[in-house]
Amino acid sequence: MTGRERPFPPRAWTRPARARRRRALGWSALFAVAVITVGVFTGWSQQADSAEPLDLTGYTLTFAEEFDSLSVSPWGPGSRWIAHTPWNGDFGDARFVDPRPGFPFTVENGVLRIEAAKNAEGVWESGLLAANDLKGNGFAQMYGYFEMRAKLPPGKGVWPAFWLMGTERTRYAVEIDVMEFYGHDPRIFHSVYHVWSMDKVYPTRHVPHVMRLEYDLSADWHIFGVMVEPRWTTFYLDGQSFWRIETPPEFAQPLFPLVNLALGSGWPITETPNPSHMFVDYIRVYAK
Repeated sequence: MTGRERPFPPRAWTRPARARRRRALGWSALFAVAVITVGVFTGWSQQADSAEPLDLTGYTLTFAEEFDSLSVSPWGPGSRWIAHTPWNGDFGDARFVDPRPGFPFTVENGVLRIEAAKNAEGVWESGLLAANDLKGNGFAQMYGYFEMRAKLPPGKGVWPAFWLMGTERTRYAVEIDVMEFYGHDPRIFHSVYHVWSMDKVYPTRHVPHVMRLEYDLSADWHIFGVMVEPRWTTFYLDGQSFWRIETPPEFAQPLFPLVNLALGSGWPITETPNPSHMFVDYIRVYAK
């Protein structure tokens, strides 16, 4: 989720600009050579297993957003979701706006639609939902299974994502990108985990995985999930595992889900369909 660079002071909620960040780190080249299909970025202890089915035996549902209605406000409190990252860090080439009637969120027949569109001034606007405002309001959970069922938007320049953030922000910040999709190549999506230094001393890490498929991801509904356990963290597509890593010690903290439809990430948006829509059937979280 790319955006405009913001300062990264200790104890502050900020999100660096991913497009600029990736250019600095050479991410385009990294993604090109790091992993194909079920490959591994070998800089960190991890492994990719053959596909195994998701098993939720012994788990109970702790968070269920079925989108029969939508409780969202710009910043809370009193709503289930807020419409910005808690650290007020927009990213990408469409700004995330406060909810207003009919935009950028609509709910119909149990499905959320997030819309990205140009406003009257020709500026792209879109939407983001975060389940925690880091002031003791909202949902966060340590360990468990987090998933989203969604239909991704087609077209160059679209950049939808489902991701988790940790509530710890003193020495480091944890981000788990369950799914990032770039519309210029609809047969792949990216999963990444980041450990960001907050005190400028703690080491920063970025570990990516690219999942390449034989079909267009935007053509149908899919379920994207991650199981975070004390020993292993496993990523799933449609109930089948595709990537497993040894759980970093930084993951031992409450995590909360976010979903958004961004644009860009360094890719052109000159051909992006106006409007573009991401559809979300549900977001669910389970605990053991």
